[in-house]
Order: sequence, then structure tokens, then C-alpha cells
Amino acid sequence: MSRVLPGTSLEPIKHVLIGRPLRTEEAPHQAVSNPVGLAVFASDALSSTAYATQEILVVLASAFAVAGVGVFRLSIPIAMAIAAVLTVLIVSYRQTIKAYNGASCGAYVVSRDNLGVLPSQIAGAALLVDYVLTVAVSISSGVDQVASAIPVLRGREVLVALAAVLGMTIINLRGVKESGRIFAVPTYFFVGMTLFTLATGAFKFFTGQLTPVENVHMVAHTAEPLGWFLILYAFSSGCTALTGIEAISDGVQNFKEPRGRNAAKTIGVMGLLLGTLFLGITLLANQVQAVPSEEETIISQIARSAFGSGVFYGLQIAATTIILIMAANTAYADFPRIAAFVASDSFLPRQLAIRGSRLVYSGGIVTLAIAASLLIIVFNARTTALIPLYAIGVFMCFTLSQAGMVRRWLEVSRLKPGESVKMGQSIAPYDAHWRRNLLINGLGAVLAFVVMVIFAVTKFTHGAWITLFVIPAMVFVFSRVHLHYRNVARILSLSKERVKPTPHPVKTIVLVDDVHRGTVRVVDFAKSLGNKWTPVHVDYNDRKTHVVQQKWRERIGEGELVILPSPYRRLVEPIVDYVQKELDANPNAFVHVIMGQLVMDTPWARALHSNNSLGIMSRLQSMDRVIVTDVPYQLHAEDVELYPENEPEDYEQVKQREQQQREAETIESAIG
Repeated sequence: MSRVLPGTSLEPIKHVLIGRPLRTEEAPHQAVSNPVGLAVFASDALSSTAYATQEILVVLASAFAVAGVGVFRLSIPIAMAIAAVLTVLIVSYRQTIKAYNGASCGAYVVSRDNLGVLPSQIAGAALLVDYVLTVAVSISSGVDQVASAIPVLRGREVLVALAAVLGMTIINLRGVKESGRIFAVPTYFFVGMTLFTLATGAFKFFTGQLTPVENVHMVAHTAEPLGWFLILYAFSSGCTALTGIEAISDGVQNFKEPRGRNAAKTIGVMGLLLGTLFLGITLLANQVQAVPSEEETIISQIARSAFGSGVFYGLQIAATTIILIMAANTAYADFPRIAAFVASDSFLPRQLAIRGSRLVYSGGIVTLAIAASLLIIVFNARTTALIPLYAIGVFMCFTLSQAGMVRRWLEVSRLKPGESVKMGQSIAPYDAHWRRNLLINGLGAVLAFVVMVIFAVTKFTHGAWITLFVIPAMVFVFSRVHLHYRNVARILSLSKERVKPTPHPVKTIVLVDDVHRGTVRVVDFAKSLGNKWTPVHVDYNDRKTHVVQQKWRERIGEGELVILPSPYRRLVEPIVDYVQKELDANPNAFVHVIMGQLVMDTPWARALHSNNSLGIMSRLQSMDRVIVTDVPYQLHAEDVELYPENEPEDYEQVKQREQQQREAETIESAIG
């Protein structure tokens, strides 16, 4: 039996797309500076300002029929309340980063160290769901911006979004440092262009030149009375501006030394930019009387009011579109790392904890791309449909992270100067400022919990229930994966006593599908082992079996070829039955099955050959005391000289030669 192994013909394409492989010792050189780190880890948070104000206005539009245009002015106090929450969270996360002194300190790690296994699983599930939604929301929103400026793309948003996901995936497979350099320019271009737009709008406002935007058709999906529930609903929608704050704490180890100090500075700058952009956009949207519309985004209306339809308008739309798509890079940077943390703790497949050729967690990147693409397809790349699923997981992580730090400071409060306490996998030293730290993180935990509850209540019927279902489902999956790894470890564990390996007799079986050069290689290997061996052929094609027997006698001439009958033309079952009989006959022996494999050098050549032995190997490897060995034979077309006398004989040739041999024997017998 032989099977075809894939060659390496795709390696050149891989190198072109994602670059040359990096050595392990090159990892420290992949660390990023603060400006690049801001572009990598803050693009999600900064990009949320492009749609957070719009989400507030979409909710308030429901009360337009009751309260009139004045209802949109409520977006200002709502935005200020969100900015206050932002300030508390930024201060809290800066404190957390400093406390962990350069180590990754996202919600999963903090919950694991300070709250235990179950809270860490909840945080891990919420983070992974959040980052998948980050990609789907960011890219869908970016495509929506493009469609606002290029109407011909309306109806083709899903295809454009999927193309963007593919591009982001390829770029991130090239490595954190390289992707950061690529994304730094569009991130700072968006920040600079938006600040310029806000400054222009403010100048026109104070000089009396700012005019309300015109020709915008407002959309209001429902008509509801203005009440506290609607205001809280608008508040929760606007809290999407706070998504992405967690990212820098998850990616601390990607910063240059001193990591903790650099990450803390970067998250402070991110908070300042985020608050400025969000409040500025909200204030200016009110001054130009921007309204939620399915035809034009709030950013587009503000830019049109500030610049008209000139070059700067186009630059603002382009900058917003690019940052919204590039914002997915935050998820690409953090999702694989969180998945690697969870996998290292044996709650996800451990393959996700292995770095790829470019020192990134390639498995996590590909997994993220697939999950986000599915969401984009299911929700038709509609940002408003995805938003309700989005921020509840974010604030669940905020709550767990800050609650974990509260528990940490309570443990530190019991220490004396110079002492430390082990918290999970980290060490918490005594801190004279533990009271202040406890107050800050406690306030952060309370605010995050309140917002999470508001989100769950106000958006439950709008899709938030899906997230509340998915996170427990993922926690269940984590527990099952962990149980599997624990069972495997228990089964494989050795007793404390020294184990003395003992030899066993070996029964060697050589599977023969045909007789050719590859078969000779298999027989050579079997003979080299020094054990007796038995050649076996399955009679699933009587014409071929006759040829194989004849060629075996003439060209190998060793061992008696055993023919296994297969009246139903099956290949695997006769071999399994034969091996089982050998096991039963030799209870203490190993059965060593050797098969050949043909290594092809081109994809089209591999497609011309069957892979039957994959099924054989799968069945045999499930049997106790059975060892399967593949013996490769490198088959390269350019190395084979094709002459008529070297071509393999077919069934008719063998029959004709046998007939001639019998006639010759008959004549010799008659003469004798």
C-alpha cells in the first residue's frame, strides 16, 4: 500500500505573502515602540469614535416623533457620562499595568491570578467573543463608510468586507512589528484628519460660518416615548466608544523595555485622544444638526458641513474608512495572544499556543478570520445589527479585571513592607499605596458592572441575549477541553516507581499494493529491522492481484505473498481482520505494519493518485499493540527514464507471456 505525501510547492507563495521565517531568538527584536504600539493596540478604541455618536443618535431618533429635534441634544450629557467612565477605566488600567510590572495583564490573566478558574474562563470567553466582534464591527462599519461615498457599493458590502478580512489576515500573519508599521500611517492619518475636521468646525462655529447639514433623510426604526429606559439604551449604545481599552493591557509584552512604563504611557495617550475625539464629534454633530441616516454616516455629515464636498471631505471619509478597517488589527494582535493564554492553561487546543513562522500565533489569527467572516455573512455586514452583540462582553471583562485587582489589593493590605504574596501565577509585593489603588480599581469595577447590567437589560431583546448565551457555551467548551487534557495526562502518567522497559516479540507485516521501486524500498526497510516479515496483498481487484503475484515471484522472490480475499472489494477491513488475528495469536507481541508512500513533487501529480492508506493507518492506529510505519519513496518525474522495456506490464502482457510459457512447456513435454 502506498499513499502520496504533499510536497513543498506552496512554500515560495507563502514566503511572498507573509515573509521569510523568523528565528526564535529574533523575538525581542519584534517589540514595538510607543507610537507603533498606539497604532497596533489603540486603533480599535480610536475607530469606535466614528460610530459611537451615531449609535447614540440612532436610539434617540426613536423619540423624535414625541420630543422633536431637541431630543438629539441629550447626546451631549450622555457623551459626557461615557467620557467620565472612560477616565475611570483608563486610570484603573494604568494602575493594573504598573502592578503587573511588564507582564500581560488583561482580564483573563488578572481573573486567573486573583479570582480563580471559573472567572478567568468567563473573561477568556468574553474577550475572544469581543475580539471576533471587533473585526466584524470594524470592517462592516468601514465598508459602510465606503458605501456612503461610493453608492455603487451598496448591496455589495459583504463581499468587500470579506476581502478586507482576507487582506488583514495576510498582513497580520507577517508579524506584529511589520503589521504595526503598516497600520501606523492610517491610524495617525485618521487622528490628524479628524482633529483638523473638528478644529475647522469649531472655527466656523465661533465665526458664525457653520451651517446645518442638508439633504439627509433621518431613519427611525421605532417610535418610543422619551424616558429613562431610552436614555440608558442610548448610553449603552454610546459605550461602544470604550471598546478596545483592554487591548493594551493584553499586549504589554509586545512593547519595548521598560514594557510596563511604555504600555502605561500609551494607554494614557489613547484615553486622551479617545475622549477628545468622541466628545468633539458629539458636540459638532449637534451643532450641524446631524441625524442618523442609512444613506450617510454622522462623520460624513460633519465633514460635509465643515468642508463642503471638496478634497478635505474626501480625505476625512478616506481616513475614517481606513481606520475602521484597520481597527480590526487590534483584535488580530490580541485574539491570538488571549487564545494562546487559554490554550496554555489547557482550556483550548494547545496548537493555538504555538507560534508560527513569523513568531505570531498563526492558528489564532486564522481562527479569528474565519469566525469574523461568518459573522459578517450572517449579519450581512450591518454595523447596527452587530453592535448589540458587542460591548456586553467588553464590560464583563472590565468588571472581572477590576474586581480581580480589588482582590489583589486586599491581599496586599495584609502584608508588611518588604513582603509579597503569590497570586495565581504572579507575585504581588507590598505597596504602600494600596488604599488608593483599592479605591480606584473598586470604582472601576462598580462602574463597569453597572454599565454591563444596563447593556444586558436595554439590549437583551436586540441581540445581547446571543452573547449571554455564547459566553456560557464557550465556558462549557473550555471545561470539556480541559477535562480531555486531564484525562490524557492521567492515562499517560507513570507511577513514581522507576519503570523498566521490557522487550516484546514483533510480528512484521508488509502491505503490498503493487511491485515497483517503492515496494523494493519497503522490503529493504523491513529486512533491515532483522525480524521475520510477511508480505500481504488485498485481493480487491482480481486482475491486478494476478499481476502482483506474478511480479512478486519474478522480481522480489522472497517471502510467500499472502493474499487477503475481499469479495466486497474493500481495502481496509481485510487488513484490520488479518492484523487482529495476529494480535489474538500473539497476545504479548507487537504487530508492526509497514506501508509505502509516494512523495510527489507537484500538486497535479498528487491528484492523480489515491490515498487509500490514510484510512488504513487511521484504523490500525486505533488498535492496541499495533505500530504503523510509512516508508517514503521520492518519485520525481525528471529522475525516471521512460523506455519501452522499463514500462510496467499490464494484465494482458502477463497473461500472454504465461500462455507462451505454457505452450513452450507443452512442446518440451511432448518432445521428451
